[in-house]
Amino acid sequence: MGDKPTSMKEEYQKKLQAQLDEWGAEIDQLKAKADKTKADLKIEYHKEIEGLRAKQEAAQQKLHELKEESDEAWEDLKGGVESAWEALSKGVKSAASRFK
Repeated sequence: MGDKPTSMKEEYQKKLQAQLDEWGAEIDQLKAKADKTKADLKIEYHKEIEGLRAKQEAAQQKLHELKEESDEAWEDLKGGVESAWEALSKGVKSAASRFK
């Protein structure tokens, strides 16, 4: 009783955080694979992982900004958040297909 219903903003944040956590785990797995590759590939893979971490950090920052916004204004940030998510999603998928 007395629990406040979850808002659309809170649901959206939870969904994004769960996806961000999942991608973080995937990046960790890619790093583990990269660490086991030949030296010439290792450098290339680690550069790609650094790029993924930067995209992950940007997405986390957008999520933080979203959390700070009021319930009325948060939807204005959705475009930037979704853009950061799309960039990270494409990067993780691209890296995963190359790190076999």
